[in-house]
Amino acid sequence: MTTWNTPAWRAGDWRGWLDDHGSLTRRLQSICPHLRVRRLQQHIARPLRDECRPLGLARSQRALIRDVLLICGDTPLVYAHSVIPLTGLDGPWVALSRLGNRPLGAALFANPKVRRFPLEYRQLDARHPLYHLAVSHLAVANLAEAPRRLWMRRSQFALAGHPLLVTEVFLPAIREYPSPDSRNLK
Repeated sequence: MTTWNTPAWRAGDWRGWLDDHGSLTRRLQSICPHLRVRRLQQHIARPLRDECRPLGLARSQRALIRDVLLICGDTPLVYAHSVIPLTGLDGPWVALSRLGNRPLGAALFANPKVRRFPLEYRQLDARHPLYHLAVSHLAVANLAEAPRRLWMRRSQFALAGHPLLVTEVFLPAIREYPSPDSRNLK
């Protein structure tokens, strides 16, 4: 399985989306005023294998898993997957379990005490479970019509020593919009 250390410059014209350090939700709202968040699922489960280490979790531990789509009109632009260890839900992240269709990013970037760790990047293909979850929301008749690879990024956030992990999978339709700072990335 590919690791999470792919440099953003290898992403070519996806780089602006991947390497933007601000709120992705806020950025998308600036180009799509009617952006909406659709919560797909939220439940307690074991995180994916590659999510345990950054969160300090044993493979057997469970966490709150939240999956949403960021949608412009009727077009999904980003599939977002968040993991919050249960210990954080008893502490500083308790309000995040009640977000519903509100964006997680708005809550994270509104609190100056939230610390964001460096972004990590990788290409996603059919070997990773998030690939199947993300492409299931594309308007394709079958998996053969889906893109073979998608770019994604993830970042860990912490508040009062409690981490959470946010992974954002960029769907093909986002390329119809100008990427952040695309003019300055040459």
